[in-house]
Amino acid sequence: MDINKISREDIGKDSNIKLNVCEAEVDMYWKVAIEVLETIQENNAKNEPTVMVVPYGPLGPYSRLVYLVNKYRISLKNCVFINMDEYLDDNKEYIDINDPLSFRGGMDRIFYSRIDEELNILPENRIFPDPHNLNKPMEIIEKYGKLDMVFGGVGINGHYAFNEPPRADEDVSNEEFLERKTRVLEISPETKTINSFMNCGGDLEAIPKYCITVGMKEMFMAKKVRMCMPRDWNAGALRKVLHGSVTAKVPCSLFQLHKDAMLYASEVALQSPVPEIRVYNK
Repeated sequence: MDINKISREDIGKDSNIKLNVCEAEVDMYWKVAIEVLETIQENNAKNEPTVMVVPYGPLGPYSRLVYLVNKYRISLKNCVFINMDEYLDDNKEYIDINDPLSFRGGMDRIFYSRIDEELNILPENRIFPDPHNLNKPMEIIEKYGKLDMVFGGVGINGHYAFNEPPRADEDVSNEEFLERKTRVLEISPETKTINSFMNCGGDLEAIPKYCITVGMKEMFMAKKVRMCMPRDWNAGALRKVLHGSVTAKVPCSLFQLHKDAMLYASEVALQSPVPEIRVYNK
């Protein structure tokens, strides 16, 4: 089956990953924010902690979360947020927190600093994977005995966080890929390219060479996995994730094996990636 020829109406049918279609990108951010908040409220009602793996991008859900938390006075005091990843410098240390590309600095600017203090996540529960303590995310998950949810964007090559597809010279089975925990690695050329387009005006050299990422091992421990594909350049990977082979070569396709995985997609990401012949007038 040529998955690129699946009609718009049939996208998502018979996939083990649920598809939630959003008319526009902004609708996706509201839906994700509401689902995150509902999970927190459910745990607050049971006097239980909420443990999540969260991204720095997409950024859209965070401004909505800030609004909803502050307006409806929803406490985040019992939450633990583990960020998915961070850029590293050439010495495999965190890039400076004041660097515009820093996810640690970004989370504070767009989220933590904007939540009313009496409702905010405790500073010690704002976690980033640490290149000097790779076991930290797993230790936290094991400490609380659960991971309620993970959400984040899907890369142009189908990655999740910085869980890049195996290199061409790697012989890695799906099972081995799913056992990969938090680690330091080189960012793939595809990811560097799209990230430079999104964040640096196309300056490839501005994107760091290295990163640290929470692994697929930890991600699969989540009760709920939520993926976001809001843009037109997501179209190719979207069909592979939903309808292609389950393969480490498209990391998010592995969530077809998860018991509760959902993909939030905007209409532009549902377009066919098959190129059309166009005639341009001079």
